[in-house]
Amino acid sequence: MARKLPPVDPGLSPLAQGLPELGLIARNARARGGFRIDDAAQLAGVSSDLVSRLENGKPVTTDKLLKLLDTMGLALLVMPHAQASRALRAVQAEAAANITEARDGNQGE
Repeated sequence: MARKLPPVDPGLSPLAQGLPELGLIARNARARGGFRIDDAAQLAGVSSDLVSRLENGKPVTTDKLLKLLDTMGLALLVMPHAQASRALRAVQAEAAANITEARDGNQGE
């Protein structure tokens, strides 16, 4: 039986303060890319079990985590809290602008 893709959450925060949030971000990126769990695992050179563990907020090794994030087009950025708050606001503002632009662009059709 073919596995279904999880739904994409366009409003998901990119800020992960723990493994559960990181797992949701990874799952969302996989869904956005249209990858089934086994396809993502194969592309990253990891097991489907590892992808499942990460997406469910369970610990995985750092090297495998970085491989999988890279495969999904994600990067891990470590910075002071104050800078992270500013960066998050900037990302959220850009996302809101993209949504507005997409909505306004589709109104004339």
